[in-house]
Amino acid sequence: MSHHLFLLSPSDTPLYSLTHFSAKPSQAAQSPLSANLPSWSTSAFAGTLTALSGASSVVQASTQGGGVRMGGGQDRHVIQMIANASLDVIEEVVRRDNGMYLKSVDKFNEWTVSAFVTPGNMKFVLLHEGKNDEGIRLFFSEVWELYVKTTLNPFHTAHSGIVSGVFDARVRASARKHL
Repeated sequence: MSHHLFLLSPSDTPLYSLTHFSAKPSQAAQSPLSANLPSWSTSAFAGTLTALSGASSVVQASTQGGGVRMGGGQDRHVIQMIANASLDVIEEVVRRDNGMYLKSVDKFNEWTVSAFVTPGNMKFVLLHEGKNDEGIRLFFSEVWELYVKTTLNPFHTAHSGIVSGVFDARVRASARKHL
């Protein structure tokens, strides 16, 4: 199962991103977009259909009898598209609710988008496949604490990309612990 974290500035500029694969096995699923279509009609678009559906990958048989890997739900551009598309929904939820942890704000096929918005309007967006509200809340709290410690560094420029190896290692450790 994979998790994709994005830290966005108040102007929606990406400052940090992380892709974490948990030890839990993901379920192999057929692409729901192509499930009801004949196989000949989906062969040319297998990678696109699989990427849009969020399935982990698909192997298509070739004429030599081997398998050819086509696209996959882990494609970075599809993950970024889903995260960017959910930003408007996050803004609407922020206007309604006063809490920082917004839980699940959007869903795209099997991808669920959870969000955490700080008082300074920093957005932490997490794309995930499973349901783990308490673990995600704890993960967001730890990432927020790490972010605050990073911004307190006098050598860090506000709203600039985070390139600290220590920050990255601690976020990864928190992801292993809670996700």
